[in-house]
Amino acid sequence: MPHSAPVPPTGLQALILCGPGVSLNTFTSNPEEYPKCLIPVANRPMLWYALDWSKRMGITDVTLVTPPSSLAPIQAALRQNPHLTSLPLPSVIAPTDLEMTTGTAELLRLPEVQNCIKSDFLLLPCDLVCELPGESLLEAWMVSCGEKDRRNGLSMYYQTQGREESVKGEATDFIAVAPLELNEAPTVSHAAPRSSLTKLVLSMPMDTLKQKLETDKGFLVRHSLVDAHAQVKLLTTYRDAHIYLLPHWVKDMARLNENFQSVSEDLVGWWAKSEWQRGLSDKLQISKIFQKKSRRPSHSDTLGDSESHDGEYPDDESLEDEIDLQSMSTTKATPAKFNTAASEPQLASRVTAPSSPSAKSPMSTLPPMLAYIQKDQTPFVRRVDSSAVLLSTSLRLAKLESVEEVGKSASSAFAHAHKVANTATIAQRCTVTRGDCLVDSNSTIEEKCVIKETVIGSNCYIASGARLTRCLIMDGAVVGERCQLTGTIVGRRSKIGRESVLKDCEVQDGNVVPDDTDAKNEKFMVFEGLDEDDDMDASEEDQDY
Repeated sequence: MPHSAPVPPTGLQALILCGPGVSLNTFTSNPEEYPKCLIPVANRPMLWYALDWSKRMGITDVTLVTPPSSLAPIQAALRQNPHLTSLPLPSVIAPTDLEMTTGTAELLRLPEVQNCIKSDFLLLPCDLVCELPGESLLEAWMVSCGEKDRRNGLSMYYQTQGREESVKGEATDFIAVAPLELNEAPTVSHAAPRSSLTKLVLSMPMDTLKQKLETDKGFLVRHSLVDAHAQVKLLTTYRDAHIYLLPHWVKDMARLNENFQSVSEDLVGWWAKSEWQRGLSDKLQISKIFQKKSRRPSHSDTLGDSESHDGEYPDDESLEDEIDLQSMSTTKATPAKFNTAASEPQLASRVTAPSSPSAKSPMSTLPPMLAYIQKDQTPFVRRVDSSAVLLSTSLRLAKLESVEEVGKSASSAFAHAHKVANTATIAQRCTVTRGDCLVDSNSTIEEKCVIKETVIGSNCYIASGARLTRCLIMDGAVVGERCQLTGTIVGRRSKIGRESVLKDCEVQDGNVVPDDTDAKNEKFMVFEGLDEDDDMDASEEDQDY
């Protein structure tokens, strides 16, 4: 898709979580030297895509959050990697207590992160590849928000099945969404259509759902959910992109709930349920946060939030009694312009339903968590957190037309200047299908080679007679004579012995595969990492952010 026009600064912060990448353990076995965020995706560091997306949507205040052990290589890459140096330099923090296994919600409670969050913020992972214009999501979120202290949240989900880059066994999430009311649906001028914006009412990984189905012998639905939302759609083939537009008050919510581990499952999931489940917002102390923010500011408030977060709140008045500024907005239609007869019985049932005297309507005390559901195959959105997705995403981006072919204005934001770098050397008697291949700088391809649907990094050497199909060859790798590689990822500075035949394999960085090796679905690693079950568990957000 064409480059979007420059966007003015938004005033939003962006926090990019640079985690250990356990599910990519073949290439991140030593995160102290080579963390996940530096793994190349279509010959660019993974981190480049998140930084570039933030830049294109107008966010200038960007902070990377990483464990202390990965701080040095990330800082070195920001200073030296030509792709990263072409972008504005972000801030980097490495909280002392941040470990490789720290969950994302736990991370938000760390003092260094709490002090870093000064305004509403965008939270995203380092493994995000998103072609959707971020300003369209930002506009939808800003238009749908209420007053400043009680703004909504916005999350994003993409389809995992029926796409060109789909991979077998990719993790998905179970989500339940309800349509927005006519007066809630914002008018969006960019690529995010109104029909794609919904209200999130349930969210959990599919693994959690399967455990609940086994424990409860079925899927149980609360009456309060049906009372609050007459139309609910259940989705099982979508995945959380881990893109969250969050109001400033969420930092307090994360700090006050010490049992939260994952942003996706705990913070966002419980927030979505709190919108319709009576009493849950009080248990999560969300009502306490709003009562604090709704009272009249005093001199103590000007001294900083950190000095008064845990204090008592003198105001005990109900939030229902406040003026609803959202209903006064001129950017959305007011309820009076529509026939609300269909919704009146639902409102009546919520009011007359048996409840304790102190119960409040959950709809009136809590801003909703919205969900953008990407229904089409374009623009491209993916989380690159497994080897299979790394390969499919790199090959998908390799098919984009280069700037040289179509010009900058018509090219994708992820297009390379050239499909084959000017400093690469390709022998005359070889075949390289340039429509679906990328060859980076200073790489050499000898004669009689056949290269199809393959990404080759910088300083690689492909010996004569080699045949590569749907492969990813990382920087400095060597492929021996007459090798046949199919669906294989070759790590940095590794070597494949002559006349080897590899299909759907992974070769660890710096490893040497002996001559005449014949293998299928194998990992060539110097040190054995996680077993298969651990590798699947590690793909969850709370261990691999």
